[in-house]
Amino acid sequence: MPASTKANASTKVVNVAVAVIYYKNCYLLGFRHAAQHQGNLYEFVGGKIEAQEGAERALIREVAEETGINVDDNLMVKLGRIHHDYGDKQVSLQVYQVELIAEQYEQHKLAEYGLEGQALKWVDKRALLAGEYPLPAANRTILQWLQLPPAIAITYPLAHFGGHTDPAAAWLAYHQQHLLPSAWVYVRLKDASVSRADRTITQLMQQRPDIQVILPLTDGSLSSAEIRDTLTSQALMTHPSISAYHLTHTELLHWQHSQYGQTAAADSIPAGQPLIVSCHNAESIAAANQLARMRIQQQLPPVIGIFVSPVLSTQTHPDTAPLGWQAWSALTKLADMPVIGLGGLSPSMIDKAKQYGGVSVAGIRQFL
Repeated sequence: MPASTKANASTKVVNVAVAVIYYKNCYLLGFRHAAQHQGNLYEFVGGKIEAQEGAERALIREVAEETGINVDDNLMVKLGRIHHDYGDKQVSLQVYQVELIAEQYEQHKLAEYGLEGQALKWVDKRALLAGEYPLPAANRTILQWLQLPPAIAITYPLAHFGGHTDPAAAWLAYHQQHLLPSAWVYVRLKDASVSRADRTITQLMQQRPDIQVILPLTDGSLSSAEIRDTLTSQALMTHPSISAYHLTHTELLHWQHSQYGQTAAADSIPAGQPLIVSCHNAESIAAANQLARMRIQQQLPPVIGIFVSPVLSTQTHPDTAPLGWQAWSALTKLADMPVIGLGGLSPSMIDKAKQYGGVSVAGIRQFL
């Protein structure tokens, strides 16, 4: 075993609870002293999880010790887990999003220093996501997670417009008109040729430049080699409106069980864009976690979320038994990335989804 491998294997992993504290579009950051590890960088509030201490209890304690804010009664939603190797130190971050109420924000918004003497700063979300406040490398994935909106629309398949003379034109006209301003949209035509799908999706993005698009990796019928050949030929991949690519449950498990599960993810999955994957059970969530770790290790855009479905019964799959909120919540606890509820939901259910461990909800009928 090479010396560097031995050193890494013997390096103790520091388990850290991280609180992404926010009120509306304002986020709380601390500033690390120059003498500290990863000094002269901003960071989210948090600290080491002590022995026999759970992550949520550690988070409550660290927030109180560092800022004086008592978040014992605040809603905490797990964003995910991140393992990062700095070379001289390994950290495992358990990241939670903590929303303050108005009274808490008003009480602490003018504090320039924390209880441990560290500088504190409330920053605008847009500036934070734009990278205006440099963070340690292990924290950068969190910024990708924070881009997820509370609601994601899913387009109707092309077959839904089969009664029209030109289904693609009807599909385009409908979604151009009904998508909400600045919406995140999972665009899926299903069963359309690659050229037809590319043309129709490109037209939608041209006509609605305000939307952010999630694209399917394939129509589900291609092999890994064909996926790679198809993707490299698509100019669509670099379009600025594309926020992520989507892997179906089947494609995710295929990746895990293929040779690509043991080698570079970029061989069969786009390397230049973040990913969102679909999961239905503990096995697929474990595969998503494996893919997420590999992406971080290879310094590729991360897995920014998973659809876990179906939460409730749906019109499109009436014979599929829904998970229900309790079983869905149990699955969210297994995920190393933010969870998006899907199946029988509406945008108004976002608060309930947060109570059960999700950060976003998605669907078709109620989201257009």
